[in-house]
Amino acid sequence: MSGHSKWSTIKNKKGKADAARGKVFTKIGRELVVAVKLGGPDPASNSRLRDVIAKAKANNMPNDNIQRSIKKASGELSNVEYTELVYEGYGVGGVAVIVSAMTDNKNRTVSDVRHAFDKHGGSMGNSGSVAWMFDKKGVLVIDETAGEEDAVMEAVLEAGAEDFSYEDGVYEILTSPEDFSAVREALEAQGFEFLSAELDMVPQNTIALDESQSAKFMKMIDALEDNDDVQNVYHNAELADVE
Repeated sequence: MSGHSKWSTIKNKKGKADAARGKVFTKIGRELVVAVKLGGPDPASNSRLRDVIAKAKANNMPNDNIQRSIKKASGELSNVEYTELVYEGYGVGGVAVIVSAMTDNKNRTVSDVRHAFDKHGGSMGNSGSVAWMFDKKGVLVIDETAGEEDAVMEAVLEAGAEDFSYEDGVYEILTSPEDFSAVREALEAQGFEFLSAELDMVPQNTIALDESQSAKFMKMIDALEDNDDVQNVYHNAELADVE
């Protein structure tokens, strides 16, 4: 077992998603647009699009919204072009941070991301400065009500997953990036539904922060995630419980 679990973070994100669902749908909508631009509007022949659709469904995005984003990317509704960007840097306590973004204005996005780092005791680094501390993995999360642990683990391993763990009432499955789509689709075919389904940057090691550092670090994360251009924020912090 990897010992890696993001579920507390995922639950925190989903709590925010419930409070600001429109913002979450906007971010996923951009991912759908980019996926279509790169591989076409047909999910059957575009594995990246299938993956993003699965992520959208895990976040309870209505099918009408999904189809509207696909049509938008196909040129039926808009010609907006998004560029994918990755920023790296450090937070308080030397925590490594990776920020992925999709934007139609690079200057605006880098300025906003840099401001979030600087304001909350962090600093942006050069490309590659922290990425080596992470492994790219497919991460699937299934609620424990999906079945008994042994049965779920058997299905997961037969589907080709690398790792399986149970914690905080959920099953977490790790895959290689190359096998993510195949594993997800194999589990979907068996009737499993996902609380989360996406490619992730999994830290190789974590850095423990105390309560004060954790509170400050989470303010930086919140500032980044509240930015419409920011798709995901990855870090290797082990956070203390903060009221």
